[in-house]
Amino acid sequence: MPHQPFLIRRATMTSLKLKTLLATLALAASGASMAQQSLLNVSYDVAREFYKDYNAAFAAHYKKTTGQDVKIDQSHAGSSAQARAVNDGLAADVVTMNTTTDVQFLADSGVVAKDWAKKFPHDASPTTSTMLFLVRNGNPKGIKDWEDLIKPGVQVIVVNPKTGGNGRYAYLAAWGAIREKGGTEAQAAEFVSKLYKNVPVLAKGGRDATATFLQRNQGDVLITFESEVVSIDREFGAGKVDAIYPSVSIVAENPVAVVERTVAKKGTAQLAKAYLDYLYSDEAQEIAAKHAIRPRSEAVLKKYAATFKPLKQFTVAKYFGSLTEAQKVHFNDGGQFDKLYTPGAK
Repeated sequence: MPHQPFLIRRATMTSLKLKTLLATLALAASGASMAQQSLLNVSYDVAREFYKDYNAAFAAHYKKTTGQDVKIDQSHAGSSAQARAVNDGLAADVVTMNTTTDVQFLADSGVVAKDWAKKFPHDASPTTSTMLFLVRNGNPKGIKDWEDLIKPGVQVIVVNPKTGGNGRYAYLAAWGAIREKGGTEAQAAEFVSKLYKNVPVLAKGGRDATATFLQRNQGDVLITFESEVVSIDREFGAGKVDAIYPSVSIVAENPVAVVERTVAKKGTAQLAKAYLDYLYSDEAQEIAAKHAIRPRSEAVLKKYAATFKPLKQFTVAKYFGSLTEAQKVHFNDGGQFDKLYTPGAK
């Protein structure tokens, strides 16, 4: 019996050690779980401000519905450059691009699902945009429509269609505008050739194009996404540019996809899907509208009618079959763009 207190103390110490070990393991598990609650969205250049606001809204929604915190990181550059970076190993959980070809490129490489376009509504494009012209305040060159861009003495700033979806849509919008007005393929090619003779330098991405136009003060007109008007007003102050809506432009879809390769490794498939699902919510559609990105929601679109001016638009399919077909014909090495554009040519 004299040994009993010792045995009790020993048992108590063993129990305490066990509890400490269990608490340490629980803390480690909790830490691992928290570490997994992070997500990287690799996106195109001019969506930076939209996703900054969207990420805050999603994080609040996710906390409210699951009780879990989530950290979302953003990466932005020219969409094609981003797609190549993801393909080469950048560990994106999701990609949110501005052309389907950039997501399809990842699907063809096995990085995103082959049927990615069927994973979410509207062919996995929760928003759209269109291409318009930004001119300097007061529109000193009197630019109103596509034909004005080929006039002598007009310098056009545009993204390289080989490095960014912004540039591809600008090119296709110009080509399709001539077709919409009754022009032939040959006339469209001639027009686009003249247009690029007025391009002093090709920008790498949408934000680089804006910097070229406003910070380096090059060019008379910038062809870019409608949403860039809001970004410029916020960054440089209202009144620096005027937005010119041409008589016709193109429907630019903004596709999204889960990066299967990354989420399989990180265990973030459910989080990634929730992140992209929420883009279709009323709150997210409203945030998009505030950034002049066209929402799919008819109700939100109607509410922001003052932002989205009526504009005749044509789809990529109408003249190009699909963006994949357009890529092969126009933008692959040796394609139409290479035939029409000679750097430095006037």
